[in-house]
Formats: sequence, structure tokens, C-alpha cells
Amino acid sequence: MNKWSHALITGVLVLLTPLTQAAPQELDRVIAVVNDGVVLNSEMTAMRQTVTRNAANGDRELPPQDVLEEQMRERLIVEELQLQEAKRLGIQIDDSQLQQAIKNIAKEQSVSVNALRDKMAEQGIAWDQYREQVRRELTISEARNAQVRRRISILPQEVETLASQFNEQQMQKVRYKLSHIQLKLDDDADKAERDAVKKQAYRLVDTLRHGGNVAELAMEYSKGPKALDGGDWGWLRLEEMPTIFADQITNQGKDAIIGPFRSGVGFHILKIDDVQGLETVAVTEVKARHILIKPSIVLSDKGAKKELNQLIAQIERGEQTFADLAKQYSDDPGSAVNGGDLGWSTTEAYVPAFKAKVDSLPKGQISEPFKTVHGWHVVEVTDRRDVDKTDAAVKNRAYRMLFNRKFNEEAQAWLQELRAGAYVEVINDDS
Repeated sequence: MNKWSHALITGVLVLLTPLTQAAPQELDRVIAVVNDGVVLNSEMTAMRQTVTRNAANGDRELPPQDVLEEQMRERLIVEELQLQEAKRLGIQIDDSQLQQAIKNIAKEQSVSVNALRDKMAEQGIAWDQYREQVRRELTISEARNAQVRRRISILPQEVETLASQFNEQQMQKVRYKLSHIQLKLDDDADKAERDAVKKQAYRLVDTLRHGGNVAELAMEYSKGPKALDGGDWGWLRLEEMPTIFADQITNQGKDAIIGPFRSGVGFHILKIDDVQGLETVAVTEVKARHILIKPSIVLSDKGAKKELNQLIAQIERGEQTFADLAKQYSDDPGSAVNGGDLGWSTTEAYVPAFKAKVDSLPKGQISEPFKTVHGWHVVEVTDRRDVDKTDAAVKNRAYRMLFNRKFNEEAQAWLQELRAGAYVEVINDDS
């Protein structure tokens, strides 16, 4: 870098005072050039204060000053690279996302937002400064997520294997209170008899699902060993029950009806009267639909937003339906053919900005246009429901664990690639 450009950089943000006063007072200076951006000394000062404060709160000793300065500078350089990537991707954190993030931080600390604000003031941190730091971290996180997610591949077999391990661990602690109905069928039975017994088994299942008494049905129809006890096998762990029972039980909960299923002695029906030790999971699923407009060389962000507002106006005037407009204009080919319908899903499946919007949107209301890494959207939540997702939750847990493992590995690799491909020049005080 030549002397003129170096002088221009190091003289950035210098306050010019009247000639009658002393030398100019420096407000800020550049400590590193990162591609077409810079890292400022004020950022280093703020980080130094944060690191020092955190070390004091955690009763940790800081490394030598030169080591600490190098670590902080390198971190700021990598953060600047990620912010540049976010800008390239068009990622912006609006005030509603920021406010929700701050609420979540306060909730994690078991305080109100006002109490969090007071806490920052006690530590000498201006609230506006804190908000912008949170916005910066959210922006970096969105950019990292967008770039790293596409590098991750998780095979279904990996999820199934890990989920099976979780199930085995959990099932060791679970006890079931079972009732059993067995309809006898000899091996040499002809087709007519087999069909008749099978039909009777399905009829009994239907009766149970409509409130039938399992004990009464067992005493009347069952040929099993517990028939005179109303089919009651009592409390059993998986390893204590017959294999043909254990093979049918996964994560079913209380009052589940299992069967009919076949064995060498006939057809069987199980009813889980109660469960101990089984962690069941109920989740809220959302049915939503959206219209996506992607900015391009010929369509700016402003133009995309304006186009979506025009589409909303047509819907509100009754000129067009949401579904028809999605089919005509949406740039999401997967949902456009279905009128923008995204189907039933938990909002965890969506990118953060889209998730935040769907979570806060009342049923039946169309959102204002908003931007994600994919482009500009309007979205409508058409329905919500609570469903038992115990089995799915175990698989989701397995998937998240695999994802987190691979995410951390790929994130490090991505950051190393980002850093290696960047132009970085450290500006020393004496340069």
C-alpha cells in the first residue's frame, strides 16, 4: 500500500480543531484492512472491555497482552469477513427480529427486557450500543447458517441408527401396563376361516377405538393366557414381555391400540392402558403458504417489495386469491404449483427470518412483505395444530445432534476458507 493511501486510512475520522487549539484529537483509526472493509480501533476497544469484563465475572485469568490483542484482532477480522458475506447475500436484521432476539436473551437470563437494560447500564454499556451488537451477531449468524447449511449432508440411515440408540436407552426405563386380546387361528385353517378371523380382529380394534371396554372384549373373545383376567398383563418392561409384544412397541403412549398383528397362534391386539417413564412430545405444527419474489439484475429490493404489496392489495380487494397469485408470480417452484402451500410443518424447518414471521403471525392474516436469504416474501398461516411427535422428536433429536456435529466441523472449514481467500492488511501504529 502506498504512503498516500496509508495516510488516508490512518487519518480516518480525525476531528479537525481550530488552529488556536492544540493538535487534532483522533476519534478512531483503522487497525486492519479487510477486502474492501476495515476494522476500527473502537471495535477493538469495545471487544477488550467485553473480554475483560467476562473474564472478571468468570474468575478467569487473561493471556499475555500481546497474545490477547492478536486473538481479538483476528476475531474482528473474521467477523468483518462474515459481515461482508451477509451484505453480499442481502441479509438484514430488522427491528422486529432484533426485539425478539433481545426478548429471548432476557428470558434465558430470567429477567425482563427492562431489567436487562438496567444490567447493561450498570456495566457501562449504552443500550443502543448493546442493540447494535446483538444485531451484528444475528447478522453474522444468519450469514454463517446460510453458507454452512448447504455444505452439510445427513443420510437417513445415520438418523435412523442414532434414533434407535436413543430409543434403546429410553426404553430401558419405561414400563407398560398392557391388555391383550388373542384370536386363535390354526395353521391349517382355510382361506375363509383366516379371512373371518382377520375381519373379526379389525372389528374389535374399531370397537376399542370407539370406546369399547378392553377387559370385557378380552373375556368374551380372547383365547390368550390372560383372557380370564380381562387380558391384563400388568406392568412390564420391554425385556419382560413376550417378544411378539415388544416387537410392536416403539414410542406409543397411553391408550394406544396396536394391531391386529399376526403370529403362529393367530391375531393379536394390544392396548397400552398406561405408561411410566416414557417422555412424550407434543409439538405445534403450522400450515402456511407464501409468495416469493427474488430480486434480480432487473428487479431491485424496492421493486420486489412493491410487487408484493400490489399482490396483497389484489387479494384484499377480492380480485385474486392468494393461491392463484402464488401460482402466477411465486419464484418458489416447489410451493407455487400448490398455490404457495408449504404443507404442515414445525417452524423449526424454516430459515430464522421466515420462522420469526410465521411464529408471530395470527392465523388467517397475510404478513407485510419481508426479506430472508431467499428473497422477498409474504406469508399467511392458514392453520395450526398440536400433534404427538414422540417418535418424530427422537428422530429430530438425532438429526439435530448429527447436524450440530457436522455444522461445527463445516463452519470451521468455511471460516478458514473465507479467511484464506481474503485480502487482509494489519495497520500498525508505527507504519
